[in-house]
Amino acid sequence: MPRIYIFLYDVFILLYRIGILVSYPFSGRSRRWYDGRQKLFARLRNNMKSLHGKKVWVHCASLGEFEQARPLIELIKARDPAVRILLTFFSPSGYDVRRYYEGVDYVSYLPIDSLPNAVKFIRTVRPELIIWVKYEYWYHFLRQLYIRKLPVILVSAVFRRDQVFFRWYGDLHREMLRYFRQIFVQNEESRELLRSIGFEAQVCADTRFDRVAAIAEQRKDYDTIAAFKGDKKLIVAGSTWKKDVDLICRLINEDPFQGAFKYVIAPHDVTEENNYYIVGNIALSRGLFSRVTTQDAADFDVIIIDGIGMLSSIYYYADVVYVGGGFGASVHNILEPAVYGKPVIFGPHHQKSAEALELLSHPDWHAAHTISSYDQLLDVIEDLYDNNGAHLRTGSEKAREYVLSRTGGTEQIYTWLKSKNYF
Repeated sequence: MPRIYIFLYDVFILLYRIGILVSYPFSGRSRRWYDGRQKLFARLRNNMKSLHGKKVWVHCASLGEFEQARPLIELIKARDPAVRILLTFFSPSGYDVRRYYEGVDYVSYLPIDSLPNAVKFIRTVRPELIIWVKYEYWYHFLRQLYIRKLPVILVSAVFRRDQVFFRWYGDLHREMLRYFRQIFVQNEESRELLRSIGFEAQVCADTRFDRVAAIAEQRKDYDTIAAFKGDKKLIVAGSTWKKDVDLICRLINEDPFQGAFKYVIAPHDVTEENNYYIVGNIALSRGLFSRVTTQDAADFDVIIIDGIGMLSSIYYYADVVYVGGGFGASVHNILEPAVYGKPVIFGPHHQKSAEALELLSHPDWHAAHTISSYDQLLDVIEDLYDNNGAHLRTGSEKAREYVLSRTGGTEQIYTWLKSKNYF
């Protein structure tokens, strides 16, 4: 492989670091990214000294990838309690939320990718098995693990034809694929794409199906939401961004269904600024969840969720769910509502979501609906409730069947790891 690719990669990493420093005074995310990595190695050394036994290092880019890793982490711990697990994140959004996760032995940021950092990190941790989740390909870390003959397993991966691996200039990324001992992909299309460039992979259901199935079994009851809903229909809008909020608020304010629905809105970023933006754009009676009681819940038309960790259980109370993100980078997790048998609606940017594409490929299921305008949102809701809700019932049944029929990926990966004597 030409050295120029590695040089350009190192330049990119340098520019990324400079970008973090330049934006540090203006961006809370940049400050968390940078401050969280200060004295990282000192903390890592102190914690690794107390961890005796086989060490497994699990790396996740962010919170979404953690949800894919979590079922596997918890299965490993349940079957092999002596295994010590180090969990790393690249993004503050993952680290901030899960830094105190009790399912592992230590949680850390991943140092920025460089040859010295990779060598130092591996020598400090001394992992015997490395599990990389879905994506993020850091050249120096992966190469140093490969040189040391340490097994690196990629799980829940998805590949698309437009990715750099399949371009003429993708030599460096194709080289990184060579460093994985085994690759588990979510679908046949990903396996065929890898075969087209000379790599083999094993198809395995996304471990998130196991995760959402477990969440549904362990869901929390929210008496306030039950009292709030009463005998009305409930639309839950989860993981919303500004464009999603504006759409839902217009639906609430115009009230085309003449009071038949109540609404729960759960913003993706639970900040005071976001919460009060939503409150300020709703004309009907609305309240923040933290301030609504079971006794007065029925008096409200809209509740805004101003905390984290509740949404996956609140979906249970919905009749129809709108999942945000589809007017931005990509739709968020549609499996969490689907496991309860809730038809889902989302915006036009869903191409990165394998489950969204698969559900949409079966329009007769009525389990998933994509929209790009307010009028389309109205049309979908009206269609679900036509003919005494026939499409709603079909969508509910098919959504739940879809999720439950694809569980088992976690056990498949663990069985493979066990067969190779990694535990």
